[in-house]
Amino acid sequence: MRIPKELEKLMFFGIFLCLDAFLYVFTLLPLRVFLALFRFITLPCYGLRCHRGLTASDRRLLQPAQVCDILKGVILVICYFMMHYVDYSMMYHLIRGQSVIKLYIIYNMLEVADRLFSSFGQDILDALYWTATEPKERKRAHIGVIPHFFMAVLYVFLHAILIMVQATTLNVAFNSHNKSLLTIMMSNNFVEIKGSVFKKFEKNNLFQMSNSDIKERFTNYVLLLIVCLRNMEQFSWNPDHLWVLFPDVCMVVASEIAVDIVKHAFITKFNDITADVYSEYRASLAFDLVSSRQKNAYTDYSDSVSRRMGFIPLPLAVLLIRVVTSSIKVQGILAYVCVVLFYCGLISLKVLNSIVLLGKSCQYVKEAKMEEKLFNPVLTATPGKPAGKQQSMFKSTQGISTDENGSTSVTNQPVHQKENTPSLLVTSNSDQFLTTPDGEEKDISQDSSELKHRSSKKDLLEIDRFTICGNRID
Repeated sequence: MRIPKELEKLMFFGIFLCLDAFLYVFTLLPLRVFLALFRFITLPCYGLRCHRGLTASDRRLLQPAQVCDILKGVILVICYFMMHYVDYSMMYHLIRGQSVIKLYIIYNMLEVADRLFSSFGQDILDALYWTATEPKERKRAHIGVIPHFFMAVLYVFLHAILIMVQATTLNVAFNSHNKSLLTIMMSNNFVEIKGSVFKKFEKNNLFQMSNSDIKERFTNYVLLLIVCLRNMEQFSWNPDHLWVLFPDVCMVVASEIAVDIVKHAFITKFNDITADVYSEYRASLAFDLVSSRQKNAYTDYSDSVSRRMGFIPLPLAVLLIRVVTSSIKVQGILAYVCVVLFYCGLISLKVLNSIVLLGKSCQYVKEAKMEEKLFNPVLTATPGKPAGKQQSMFKSTQGISTDENGSTSVTNQPVHQKENTPSLLVTSNSDQFLTTPDGEEKDISQDSSELKHRSSKKDLLEIDRFTICGNRID
């Protein structure tokens, strides 16, 4: 009976984490792109100054973090204009003409495709960011920046179209006369219980499922917002029609909450997992947020959320911008003033949300007694390693520093390492309390082979933040 309360606390915290990363695309990203372009344009004015005594980061044309911001902005703009060639009305009538069973199958296929796209989408973007910001003296073992850029644009465009088809199918279900399609789609959530309840789950697997449920619930909220916008546009923004949609929206949201509660309640019962585990999951997410706000952070916070929950805000943001611009017509000076005020309100909401999240995250980290991991980040890949080796490993993975606004800013690139140096697995501090320690201590000389052998026993979540974007861009 404690599961619903503890689960909803985790869901509430996780949804606001996704909201923070989602609002970043609309609020701070345009400002950072503007500042990066301003630096790019005005930098030749300082070309006559002496370069003696300047660090490598000062002699850069653009900082690597600014390059990543510009790439994100360009991808958003290109995909937005590409979305204009996709006819929403034709797609709606094409889906509406299909039979109920066929639409049910299509919706299930779209859910699977969305998870597959999310699983490798962040890898594509990480590869692009690293390729664009790597040191020039390194040996290039990839296809180049431009092919990676086109792959990223194609991915964001295809994922945005996939989410648009999902929203269109949901819109058809809302507008069907007998509501049979909506009922079938909601019953699909209960089929999820059958596929997950009677399986064996460890703490780490349950943590992964919880993150997936948070991302799925937030995405469904955005899809419901898109459906409401399209319906209100068709009825000339009549407020009475909003109350017609309201029962269906509540029914979809209530079914999602009920399915999650039943699923997690029986999973914890059958696997003898206590309800306190959800406070540990929440502390792990809070640790990611607090550690990304430190001066020496592994990765940007939005990338950390993408890794943890599989939530990539770029395709969803492209679709929402496309739907809002096509549904709301801006005409006259007063309308533009309202747009500016709305944008200022979004920035205020983003800043307020970030402040509250950071404060609550510090509270959760203190309650979980994980403060020493923030101030004394000693890596413990092997229980018997000397301190000197651990510190050298830690220095090799640090480098990304966050600026005063909490976003990642990069100071210098990592030192080039020899190709024959064995790559060591770095343990994530936020995941150590979710894993069980190994029974025996190994010898130091078994570095690479031992970690490779033990990686199957370790938590897979250790790897997700220490990927290309995590420990190579600095």
